[in-house]
Amino acid sequence: MDNQPVHPVVSRDDWLAARTALLASEKAFTRQKDALAEARRTLPWVHVDRPYRFESNDGPRTLPELFGPRSQLFVYHFMLGPDDTEGCPGCSFLADHLEPARVHLEQHDVSVVLVSRAPLDRIQRYRERMGWDLPWVSSAGSAFNRDFGVEFTPEQVASGHGTYNYGPIVPWGPDAHGVSTFLRDPRGEVFHTYSAYARGVEDMVGAYAVLDLMPLGRNETAANGHPMDWVRRHDAYDTAPTPARACCG
Repeated sequence: MDNQPVHPVVSRDDWLAARTALLASEKAFTRQKDALAEARRTLPWVHVDRPYRFESNDGPRTLPELFGPRSQLFVYHFMLGPDDTEGCPGCSFLADHLEPARVHLEQHDVSVVLVSRAPLDRIQRYRERMGWDLPWVSSAGSAFNRDFGVEFTPEQVASGHGTYNYGPIVPWGPDAHGVSTFLRDPRGEVFHTYSAYARGVEDMVGAYAVLDLMPLGRNETAANGHPMDWVRRHDAYDTAPTPARACCG
């Protein structure tokens, strides 16, 4: 009992009154989210005419070929660089949520693909370790990551000057995470429709939606200066914590 949080304790009637008042704010927030989603869909598009090439388990692929039979493509820019032996813990946390959602998204005309700069054999080893079936391709040798805001040059890292999430930052390394969405029209033309970075991808992490309902919330102490210090790869929760990279906050 000594460790129990100090918090108001009231009667059921008083709790119901407070809960009903909060419901009004929740409903207003839901309407705001709907309006934001609609505004996101009305953004202008950019025609993608650069011939990006990716390495996949089925051989070389172009960006249009990543769509498969669908007209929409969701790309998660996963932080696994050429010199990395493991994927970013925060990216792995998010991919754990994409894996079971993939079947539903594909039935709703959305293909899901992870893209990393690591060579394909390293991607495949880590995917097998994590037990994912998510399509995952290598963008090694391509400008794709750089063009879509998730790669920093050695000069940018050395100088401490880069751009991420639509603003200046001090790069923490060569790779960052984010999402990009694309549409392929009936003529086969591809358009970039949206990209988000940092906490802009947080809504895809269902575990956070649950934690936000809990009495202790996310309970992130940020002991190492990063709020996701508790997140580990799903096969490593019985080992010492592995801090997530700063971009994942």
